[in-house]
Amino acid sequence: MSNAHKRKKDPEAVRELLLEVAAALCLEKGAASLRLDAVASEAGVSKGGLLHHFPSKADLLVGMLDDLIARLEAAIEGEMRTDEEPHGRFTRAYLKVCFAPGGMEEGARWKAMTGALLAEPQLRRRWQAWITQQAERHADTDSSPDCELVRFAADGLWLASLLESHTLEPVREQELMQRLLHLTRS
Repeated sequence: MSNAHKRKKDPEAVRELLLEVAAALCLEKGAASLRLDAVASEAGVSKGGLLHHFPSKADLLVGMLDDLIARLEAAIEGEMRTDEEPHGRFTRAYLKVCFAPGGMEEGARWKAMTGALLAEPQLRRRWQAWITQQAERHADTDSSPDCELVRFAADGLWLASLLESHTLEPVREQELMQRLLHLTRS
């Protein structure tokens, strides 16, 4: 009898495990090489169990992105709750979450997803839709050119971190963060 038959039924825990395993496999082999049977096997779940949650590889990748976006949004909203200044609040939170010292909390998962985001039009459209939704939602407080510039800088710093293309000393990282935070207040 497999582990799937012995395990207590907890669909949300299984779904989370599948997402974790898929991210690890994407990080190791790339999203293009992701195979559903490999995800199921590594997670100790039957292929039918995986297909119950994610009927296709495309659905699994969408599930991974949606989960990451939900986590990102929760982290940003958490930062926003601690910021009393309305002007630039979303941008400061976005910067603090995406350019966190030591990297984003979900950095490994984002690294795994980045290749898929670049390669898959469906995923890019979902990401673009989220970005557009946030810009519209926070237009009253975060539409200044400086706020937009900071978000673009945060995206560049985030990508450089994921690709490990630049090494920043902690002091320099803090200087950049303070400079960018200052721009959100103008």
